[in-house]
Amino acid sequence: MASDMDPLLLAWSYFRRRKFQLCADLCTQMLEKSPYDQAAWILKARALTEMVYIDEIDIDEEGIAEMILDENAIAQVPRPGTSLKLPGTNQTGGPSQAVRPITQAGRPITGFVRSGTQSGRPGTMEQAIRTPRTAYTARPITSSSGRFVRMGTASMLTSPDGPFINLSRLNLTKYSQQPKLAKALFEYIFHHENDVKTALDLAALSTEYAQYKDWWWKVQIGKCYFRLRMYREAEEQFKSALKQQEMVDTFHYLAKVYIWLDQPVTALNIFKQGLDKFPGEVTLLCGIARIYEEMNYYSPAAEYYEKVLKQDNTHVEAIAYIGSHHFYSDQPEIALRFYRRLLQMGVYNCQLFNNLGLCCFYAQQYDMTLTSFERALSLAENEEEAAEVWYNLGHIAVGIGDMNLAHQCFGLALVNNNYHAPAYNNLAVLEMRKGHVEQASALLQTASSLAPCLYEPHFNFATVSDKIGDVQRSYVAAQKSEEAFPDHVDTQHLIKQLRQHFAML
Repeated sequence: MASDMDPLLLAWSYFRRRKFQLCADLCTQMLEKSPYDQAAWILKARALTEMVYIDEIDIDEEGIAEMILDENAIAQVPRPGTSLKLPGTNQTGGPSQAVRPITQAGRPITGFVRSGTQSGRPGTMEQAIRTPRTAYTARPITSSSGRFVRMGTASMLTSPDGPFINLSRLNLTKYSQQPKLAKALFEYIFHHENDVKTALDLAALSTEYAQYKDWWWKVQIGKCYFRLRMYREAEEQFKSALKQQEMVDTFHYLAKVYIWLDQPVTALNIFKQGLDKFPGEVTLLCGIARIYEEMNYYSPAAEYYEKVLKQDNTHVEAIAYIGSHHFYSDQPEIALRFYRRLLQMGVYNCQLFNNLGLCCFYAQQYDMTLTSFERALSLAENEEEAAEVWYNLGHIAVGIGDMNLAHQCFGLALVNNNYHAPAYNNLAVLEMRKGHVEQASALLQTASSLAPCLYEPHFNFATVSDKIGDVQRSYVAAQKSEEAFPDHVDTQHLIKQLRQHFAML
């Protein structure tokens, strides 16, 4: 039957069914017979674009290159509650760091991994290089722009004879006067070839031809400026586009600009303006919840995620966040309901069974605890995931009083992930209980060097040093602990005690 169909209709059918490679191959055959077939040309450009298309709204990590080369000046000491660079400034309305642990990058554990939550916002270059920044590797994120470059070069393989369109020979002025062709061509240049400068030239000519009345081109110019890290210019374009046509995506792009400029309060206002125009829009609600969560306002974040679930009761991120929020608020039974809901929806991975195991243990449903962890271990896709499961099993062993099993579990966590700072810390505590002071000190120093933002290794090292009479090292470690977690009462007592000791000398 396929052979009887018109080739263009068949190619369009492939495109609709997301069989982009078949669509592009068929368009290539048509263009070989008729090189000036505009319909086939546009369809092939769109198919090639869709093959490498990534939604620009929320995929962004701040890499080392962006940190070094960023020329935007941002206030070094922002007011509390107005910056994402000081996530510890707002601990209101949720469990403290003593209850809710943080990642090795210094970000509170969110319950859902997405771009941006793994990296945190390192304060210094040294910290950025030293800290494991991504979900699966200890290598720092080098540059987000590198991902786009690799994508552009790899995509050239789709046509073995060279690129589909020779950008250097394009007459952009001619194409800008044909809006339908220009839009397909822009997306091809921007997403497939990743030539932002040429895309920006085409968008500028096109918006000029449209007499600056086409909001779509203004959004595309804003995207180009954003990719070039020209945030203020991008902001102007997105605002101008919103005046002409209010679209959900444009609100997202504008809020994203303010997040990169470290203005979360302005970003929240933009999202709320969007909600006035589009009440109940899930992505806008989700954006507000994410910003509140990054600012450590846990309760407002949970409220907005609940609003997300009222609109879309299968939203995985919202269910996972509310589950983790209830768990750290000492409500494991309620958290268990949310994680079971994820299981019913077909989410079947190591992290989910790991969380189910912890919820079952703390909800005193002991019959399901070990089976959940066994399932989690069997589903672990890499050593880092297995390390997290063994680390949690170590906590279960401590909970039931089996210190030998706990020692083995923490040891296995380190076998799987040699950079697991909390496991080093907990092993040190167990060694200290056995009276092995030197081993405990060495493990705590390793933990504090791997994750300077964790307060526990600093505090434990301060306590151990104080016991063996090394008050100077104890004082230095206690100060680091206080810097990592200012509200920790035991650290404040220890510092006060050490200062009294120094005053007596």
